[in-house]
Amino acid sequence: MFNIWITLIQIVVVFGVTMLGIMVCIYLERRVSAFLQDRLGPNRTGPKGLLQPIADGIKFFMKEDIIPDFVIRWLYILSPGILMAPALLGIAVIPFGKPFELFGYTIPMQIADLNIGILYILAMTSIGIYGLVLGGWSSNSKYPLLGGLRSSAQMISYELTMGLAIVSVLMATGSMLMSDIVAEQMQNGWFIWRQPLAFVLFWIAIFAETNRLPFDMTEAEQELVGGYHTEYSSMKFAMFFMGEYASMITVSALITTLFLGGWAVPFVSLETLDSFGIWGTLLSVASFVAKTGFFILVYIWVRWTLPRFRYDQLMRLGWKVLLPIALFNIVLTGILMAVWK
Repeated sequence: MFNIWITLIQIVVVFGVTMLGIMVCIYLERRVSAFLQDRLGPNRTGPKGLLQPIADGIKFFMKEDIIPDFVIRWLYILSPGILMAPALLGIAVIPFGKPFELFGYTIPMQIADLNIGILYILAMTSIGIYGLVLGGWSSNSKYPLLGGLRSSAQMISYELTMGLAIVSVLMATGSMLMSDIVAEQMQNGWFIWRQPLAFVLFWIAIFAETNRLPFDMTEAEQELVGGYHTEYSSMKFAMFFMGEYASMITVSALITTLFLGGWAVPFVSLETLDSFGIWGTLLSVASFVAKTGFFILVYIWVRWTLPRFRYDQLMRLGWKVLLPIALFNIVLTGILMAVWK
């Protein structure tokens, strides 16, 4: 019973922190883009514009919720939730801190340490595509349909590269448990140094997976007016918006776990963290949050720096460049493991 209560508390806390993280991402998106373009950004709603995400939420709630007559109504209403839910569920298997003792129980800083953790995350990221495709198709409009079709082709192309990049990490770890991946890096070094090619491939692929520039072909305002969510308004549009940022947080946490040692603190051993007790756990959580926040900032920086690819360039990069390199990296990893065994 105690474990059940701990799990429920973890779910509530992680959900609340993720939703707060979405608000922080929206604020950072505006402030960082303004800084890069030598603008002020939001500075009226609250000190330094900190209340702007809340103002945005109120605005979306107050806007009229328009449902066009020609849409497939039930799919049209369901699609935003299909996109947002997997992004929130994916973070359930990611360890975000060192376990600690409480009342004789070991409390894991992770909702569920599944023995197929990596497969679970890949499944969640794959399910999210249904929200985009069904949102575009159910709108019964040309631009949303084109955006939905683009998203399906884009996801298939870059999920292959993303999955193959993860395979090299699994080969070195010998386990799909996220906790084992973190433990392996604490013992033998972070995978960003041991698998630099897989890190670069994975990093590029997650930009396409989350539909962020320079790979936001599903929206492409200049060509598709907004793509798959052209016919959406009010909170339904906001859920698409929030789902994108939730996906950013999840994949940033994932790349931190796979390649940057997860919650491991640089230059601090596990024994040292254990000696700190609860403070060691808090330090590990701070390390995880800092690494994840760094990748979120990179997401924003890239969006406001690089131009969008053409669609043919996107497909060529995925199939003719990244996929062969990912296969080569797996073969190279296997050879090196056989030689050094």
